[in-house]
Formats: sequence, C-alpha cells, structure tokens
Amino acid sequence: MATTIRTVSLLPAFPILTQLLFLLPIAAGLFGVLLPALGYLPDLGGNQFHFEIFSQLLEHPALPHAVWLTLFSGIIATILSLSLAVLLAAMLSRESLTGNKKNKKTSLFAIIRRGLIPLIAVPHAAMALGLAFLVAPSGWIVRWLSFLFMGWETPPEWVTVQDPFGLSLIFGLVLKETPYLLLMILAALQQIRAQEYIRIGQSLGYGNSLSWLKLVLPQVYPLIRLPVFAVLAFSLSVVDVALILGPTTPPTLSVLILRWIDDPDLSFRFLASAGAVLLLLLTLGSLIFWRFSEWLIFQKCRNWLSNGKRGNVNEVHNLAALSGSLLLGTAFLSLLGLAFWSLSLRWPYPLVLPQRWTSRNWERHWSSLQETAFTTLEVGVITGIIALFLVVGCLENEQWRSVRFSLRSQWMLYLPLLIPQATFLLGIQILAVRMEMDGTFLLLVWSHLLFVLPYIFLTLADPWRNLDARFPKIGQCLGASPLRILFHIKLPLLLKPLLVAAAIGFAVSVAQYLPTLFAGGGRFATLTTEAVSYAAGADRRVIGVYGFLQALFPWIALLLALAIPRWRFRNRAALL
Repeated sequence: MATTIRTVSLLPAFPILTQLLFLLPIAAGLFGVLLPALGYLPDLGGNQFHFEIFSQLLEHPALPHAVWLTLFSGIIATILSLSLAVLLAAMLSRESLTGNKKNKKTSLFAIIRRGLIPLIAVPHAAMALGLAFLVAPSGWIVRWLSFLFMGWETPPEWVTVQDPFGLSLIFGLVLKETPYLLLMILAALQQIRAQEYIRIGQSLGYGNSLSWLKLVLPQVYPLIRLPVFAVLAFSLSVVDVALILGPTTPPTLSVLILRWIDDPDLSFRFLASAGAVLLLLLTLGSLIFWRFSEWLIFQKCRNWLSNGKRGNVNEVHNLAALSGSLLLGTAFLSLLGLAFWSLSLRWPYPLVLPQRWTSRNWERHWSSLQETAFTTLEVGVITGIIALFLVVGCLENEQWRSVRFSLRSQWMLYLPLLIPQATFLLGIQILAVRMEMDGTFLLLVWSHLLFVLPYIFLTLADPWRNLDARFPKIGQCLGASPLRILFHIKLPLLLKPLLVAAAIGFAVSVAQYLPTLFAGGGRFATLTTEAVSYAAGADRRVIGVYGFLQALFPWIALLLALAIPRWRFRNRAALL
C-alpha cells in the first residue's frame, strides 16, 4: 500500500515537468527574439532599445510581396486541405455505413483511406522533392504527356515549380496536410455518435452525405479546431517546403528571415528578429481572422442547417472520389519518382523511364549517408523515448488522480505548433549562443521534443483513455502496484498504440528542418537538412537518394509498429 501511495504521489511531477519543457524554451525563445528586434543585442553592438529595426523592416523592398505570398499560400492551402479532408471524411463515413463491398466506389474509398493515412509519416521535404520532380517542366507528367499526346522534343516553357504565385507550394502543402486533417476528423468521429446522427438524418429523408454535413460536421469541427489552427500556423511559417517549391524572388517571409539569418553581415540578425516578430503577428492575426470567419460562416449557415431542404449530393461524392484519387496518385508518383531518380544513371528528356539503371548513386554517397542516417536515427529514437515516457506519465496521472486534461493544457500542448518555428527557435539560438549551448546534442534533442511530444500525446491519448478500466481494477484487487499494473497489464494491451505513437513521433523528428538547423548549429546533419540543401543543386540523382531515404525511414518505423504487435500476439487475435 505504501508503494502504491508513493508511486501515485510522484505522478503529478510528469505534467509539471512536461509544462516546464514546453513553457521554458518557448518563453525564452520569444524573449530572445524580441530583444534583438528592439535593437538590444550587446554581442553585436546593440545596447539600446529602439524601434528603428522595424522601420528598416517595413522599408525593405521584398517585404510587401513576401507578406502577401505568405498569407495567400498559407490561408489557401489550409482552406483546401480542410475542405478536402471534410469531403473525404463524409464520403468515408457514408461508405462505412452502407458497407457495400461490391460497389466499386466503396472499394475505391477503401483504397483511398488505406493509402492516404500512411502519407502522414512521409516528411514534408521528401514529398516536396518528389512533387518537384513530378510537376517540373521536364518532370514525369510532362514526359508522359509528350510520349502519349504532344511529342515535345524539348520541355515546355512552363513555370510549374517555384512559380510567382506559390501554386506549387500550395499544392505541396495540401498534399501533406489533407491526410493529417483527415486522420484528426476520423479520430474525432469516435468521440461522438456519428452513425446514429446519420441514421437520424436518413429517417428524416436526408441522404448520408447531407446528414453528415448538417448533423455531424457542426459537432466534429470544434474537436479539430486546434489541429486546423496548427495546419494554418505551419502553412504560414513553413521553410523546407517553401525552399523547394516556393517562389524565390522574393520568397515567403519565413524563407526571407532564414536568408537574413544566414547573411555574412551579422547586423542582419536584428532584421531577422524583427521579421520573426512580424511573422508571429501575422500568424496570430490569421488565427484570429480564421476564428472570426468560423463564427461568421456558422451564423450564415444556421438557416441552411435547419431549412429542411433535401439536396442531391452525388456530384459531391464523385468529387470526393476524384480528389482522393488525385492526392493518392500524386503522392505515390512523387515518391516513386524519387526512387527512380536515385537508381538512374542516365534519364534524358523526353524518356518516361531511365535509359540506364545503376546503384552507383547510393554507393557514391554511402559513407556520408551512414553518418547522416545514424544522426537522424539517434535523435529520433532518443526524442521518441523521452516523449513516450512523459506522455505515459501524464496519462497515468490522469487516471490514478482522476484529473482530466484541461482545455488550457491542450492549448499549451499545441503551443509549439501554433507559434511559427522561425520565431521562438531564432530566440532560442540567440540565447543558446550566449549560454554556450549552441550546437549541442542536448539542445538538438530538446528542440525536436517540442514538436514530437504533441503528436505522440494526440496519438496515444484516446487509446489509453478508452482502455477498459476493469483490467487495472482486477490488478488492484490482486494487490498489484501501479507500476506492476502498468508494465504487466496496460503496456501489453496497448502495445500497438504505443508503437504507432512512437513511429509517428519518429516521423515528426525526421521531418524537422529548422529545429535541426538552429539548435544543431551546423554540427549535426540529418537526412532532412541534407535533402533540402541538395535541393538547391541540379543533380537529381543525389536529391533522389536523400529524399527517398528520408521518406523510407518513417515508413520502416510505421511498418515495424504494425508488424511487431502482429508477431507478438499472433496467437491472441483479440489483442490485434
């Protein structure tokens, strides 16, 4: 009994420690970027507070277009991603309700569902590189068009990658964020009685899809508001995808800030800090605008929700099938293109397949790949273990102390995803240099942990909370301690969700670009940083090697997360 009391009394330390790990670096980062923006950075000669840096920022010739491009690409990408995710979720709910296995559209949606969700594990940079190979003027799509219809002997003079309006950037963001929002919607559907509401709508004469839009969506959307905000904040501040697919003259604001940071003239650090503050204000303003738009749309749609009109939405069903197939096909061809380029020796235009194949590209970069892959693996595994340890401790504290996860804590968990990375990571780097922690492995792991832990918590929280409470109660009745119940009852029963959460956390760590760049200080190279740096070059073979390996690592982790429980419980089908 004393052991049980002592163990339970230690559980509140986990939420406190988690909050400190989140609040301290974010607060320090914001503080560290605000002071240089106000002109105070003694190491670079800034000893007085003033607002001249912001005056210089507002007078910069590239700023107006960079701000417009940031807002346009970020908001449009979020609107499209959310619309497609809602459309696909409505159609998937309809198909799961009808359960007609012979229907071709039903089987198509089953393929879309099984294919889109694993795309979450693919890093943004890898998908962007593959998409660039696919839609470039000499890319795979143009090659097939030339082979089948056009007969072009030279690539057309199209600007399909890094176009001035950021359309390729928007497409790349939609390609990655739609599966994430779809997964969040499907997870939220488990918290409400979606099928019952659809049946109620059917009894009133509404179709499945219209019932979903009128009865289910208004209840689901508040549950996914934070993920939508995270997608909006990420789309406004993304760097790696913008470097690959976004315009360059001028670029988005986040890329412009990165250029100022990398400038040999250290005085540009003041301008970069002011730009980071501006990016934070733009993000906060966009979130407020989005929230106001939600309220306005809901007020305007009140009459539509209750007007009793039964419309025909077959066209919507066809649109969902088309958009889902387009997203899945584009993602598959993008990753396949990376693999083909990594194995090609000669692939001249307009051939649709490499003229000569070789493994020389992998052999030539094998020594550098080993070191880079090991660093990626090391950081991802260590970060995932620490995040799992903290998340399990927080969830155990919820259950043993009957403390529910508050809305304030949920917002705090999403805080690193809602604040632009360039804002507080730049501040952390400035403070780390003063504390002589810049470029340390500890700071690198800490910076990755800020983004890995939220995804692991969101993935593991629902399975952990929904575990049948009778199992731990039986252990208590038999005199088992909380630790014994955890290791001998809960962890075995939740092995699959634990491993899936760890795989998603590993994928998030692999995808981190700015945290590795800022915290690593150039001393640690991961597959993501190398792939993005090689993207500026012209050798597609090298880009294919690093991009494909970057995408392969998270997939291997996800496959292991699904295969290990099947092997471990091969004689216990109820645990799968």
